[in-house]
Amino acid sequence: MTDVLVMPTVRDWPMWIGGEEVASAGGQWRDVENPAHRETVIARVPAGTEADVDRAVAAARAAFPAWRAQHFTGRAKALLAIADELEARIEEFARLTALDTGNALRTQARPEATTMVSLFRYFAGIAGEVKGTTLPAGDNQLQYTRLEPLGVVAAILPWNSPLMIAAFKVPAALAAGNTVIMKAADDAPLTILLLAEVCNKHLPAGVVNAMTGRGSIIGESLAHHPGVDKVSFTGSTEVGRGVAATAGARLAHMSLELGGKNPSIVFPDAVDDELLDGLLLASRFTRQGQSCTAGSRLFLHEDIYDDVLTRLSAKLGALKVGDPLDEASDMGAIINAKQHASITGYLDEGRATAGMKAVLGGNAPTEGALTEGYYHLPTVFSGARNDFRLAQEEIFGPVLVAIPWKNTADVIRMANDSNYGLAAYVWSHNLDDALNTAHQVEAGWVQVNQGGGQVVGQSYGGYKQSGMGREVSLEGMLAGFTQTKQINVRLRGVPNG
Repeated sequence: MTDVLVMPTVRDWPMWIGGEEVASAGGQWRDVENPAHRETVIARVPAGTEADVDRAVAAARAAFPAWRAQHFTGRAKALLAIADELEARIEEFARLTALDTGNALRTQARPEATTMVSLFRYFAGIAGEVKGTTLPAGDNQLQYTRLEPLGVVAAILPWNSPLMIAAFKVPAALAAGNTVIMKAADDAPLTILLLAEVCNKHLPAGVVNAMTGRGSIIGESLAHHPGVDKVSFTGSTEVGRGVAATAGARLAHMSLELGGKNPSIVFPDAVDDELLDGLLLASRFTRQGQSCTAGSRLFLHEDIYDDVLTRLSAKLGALKVGDPLDEASDMGAIINAKQHASITGYLDEGRATAGMKAVLGGNAPTEGALTEGYYHLPTVFSGARNDFRLAQEEIFGPVLVAIPWKNTADVIRMANDSNYGLAAYVWSHNLDDALNTAHQVEAGWVQVNQGGGQVVGQSYGGYKQSGMGREVSLEGMLAGFTQTKQINVRLRGVPNG
């Protein structure tokens, strides 16, 4: 670590309910720690209670009638004002993201803050698309539909990319006329509280609220609360099942963006320098592999298996792992001790599995500056089979498993032999191979010859146990945050003459 990176003074970050900063009704606070420096407290946030959920729901419900009644241009104007302030404060948000999540400033935190601005602007621009249709029903009938907001939306957010995921949900819900309660992740709440501060400068009180506290208390209460009309959850499949069960028991609207174990399929004709750059992006190693869209199952054709593995391992091994606030760092820190230990367990199993070999990494740092935080190094295992646990379970760390293949039908079968279906990557310069494979892979988002992140305006969501619903798009906003009302009117005839 460098001497210039100084920890900030510990301060209290209140919640936002009804347009005001508030502490927990129970008066308790929880420490927020910096992943890059073990057990270093950087802030305190309220330990929210069920009573706080009741307060937030009441505030959001009270604000809903006036907010939904606004002309869409009023909502768009507010979202654009928020976007302008967020853009002016990008560096503040980026540095707080790096501090809070452990994501590296240059490669992840700053781009995430920039994407947040773009999403607020995008949804402001399509606020007028929340509109119905008129049916040709004859002279004596007027038949039309209205797309109406759902009401109060609970946005339950993850710790890996909290700002970006909040921007998937919040501006879409607001543009459609809903009010919002954000539930910040236990381990990365600070950027969400700062986002709530900015939103509350430009919105009526209660339109956007932000809560902190245990997911088992706040998340569960929001999913159960009869005053919450929709639950929009992003997180692990395991937790998502619980949220779905609770919200589903009362037939609430819900959307779930869950885990992934995403295939990256490389054909022999795709090998060039662009492939290696794309595979690096798809690996999400610059986010420490803590991404549900990481291409963590690398299917390499046997003819190019050794060559690509050697070249890719060299490229991944050259990544600089270091303090997230250091501009030189390509990779930052793992979020917390529990996740760090979980990744270590997978590494131990990988090294002990017959046939598998760590051609890069395979161990956590045991000495030097990186031991000050929760760091893992890039790891690539060769000799894997698709039925190995490391190829079936979401590790959520910087770990790739490389699996050889020979026949296209076989690799598609292996790619689809997973409980997940969020993302996939196909690498080929043959159009038939690329598109036929993309069409047959069971995933909600397939990229061909590229490995970047979500694009503003695209539909994003998963198949199978990777979730339900879509975000980031006009289609996602209309399907996810509105409901259709059909209105039929009988018209009296106009007398002749």
